[in-house]
Amino acid sequence: MTYLWLKAGHIIFVIFWMAGLFMLPRLFVYHQEAPEGSEEAAKFAEREQKLLKIILLPSIIVVWVLGIALAIVLDAWSQGWLHAKLLLVLILSGYHGYMSAYAKKLARGERTLSGKQLRLLNEVPGLAVAVIVVLVIVKPF
Repeated sequence: MTYLWLKAGHIIFVIFWMAGLFMLPRLFVYHQEAPEGSEEAAKFAEREQKLLKIILLPSIIVVWVLGIALAIVLDAWSQGWLHAKLLLVLILSGYHGYMSAYAKKLARGERTLSGKQLRLLNEVPGLAVAVIVVLVIVKPF
């Protein structure tokens, strides 16, 4: 029964985390389209920080804690699919950190990425989660 509760919690918080990672680059696009120093840009910076602090940070912590707990319960440490999944989750965690740093840059008025680049970056979590789901369900190795 513990396994099922861990799995349910893990999936719930993965959904929250992915929703936030899908939303953040979209907010960045709108933020960059707002005039620099405007009230609208300030509101987007506030929304981005709330998303990061209220949804993304707690979600990534719970995802990691429950994911490690699941790996322990399953004793899956020697399974290849888990190694591949962990690599992708590390990449997503790095992506999360990069997006968090970019939010701080935008709040300071630094706009180093284009709207097109942000739209492309928005595809990273979707591709990663699709591969992760296949790894977890199919366990190809």
